[in-house]
Amino acid sequence: MKVMLIKDVYKLGRAGDIKKVADGYGRNFLLPQGLAVLATPGALRQADKIRDEATKRRAALNKEMSAVAEVLKDVALAFAVKAGETGKLYGSVTSQDVADALKEKTGVEVKRQQVDLQSVRELGEYTAYIRLTLDLVPEVQVVVYREGEANPLEQEADVEAAPVAVEAEQPAPVEEAPAAEAADEAPVEEPPAEA
Repeated sequence: MKVMLIKDVYKLGRAGDIKKVADGYGRNFLLPQGLAVLATPGALRQADKIRDEATKRRAALNKEMSAVAEVLKDVALAFAVKAGETGKLYGSVTSQDVADALKEKTGVEVKRQQVDLQSVRELGEYTAYIRLTLDLVPEVQVVVYREGEANPLEQEADVEAAPVAVEAEQPAPVEEAPAAEAADEAPVEEPPAEA
């Protein structure tokens, strides 16, 4: 099915673009949500007008959301979870958990649909992408650690705050003779000749 996008659609295209999509995706999602219309000759004549209006809307939205993107840019979130011996979680950290933690930490409210993060099921560090607009996608660091252990983000902050006064001593350089010269200087013993 060919459709013309009326609004920007993440991972599909910008408003005014003509796209060929699966029938079910177009019929069940794009058309009912008002994100696209069928690509008829009448709709195609309006493509330039839609593109121009969308560019203006996108510029205004990017300007408005750039302050929010600056706040979210360097945020790091830590989640203490129950995990097994191998590091597998008893549950998972989802995009809803990240959205709730962002609201609590920064005061910025984002929908779970805006958080681009696969369901986290193991301990470790991950990157979540927050889709504010098509052009503004700040990254948020997500650290998942075992419940009862020290928060790795707090440890990093303590290490950075403590002054480092240790001077590294460098050992004196050792001069080595090249291997070829050493081989020439060593006497070579020949086996005794038998009579």
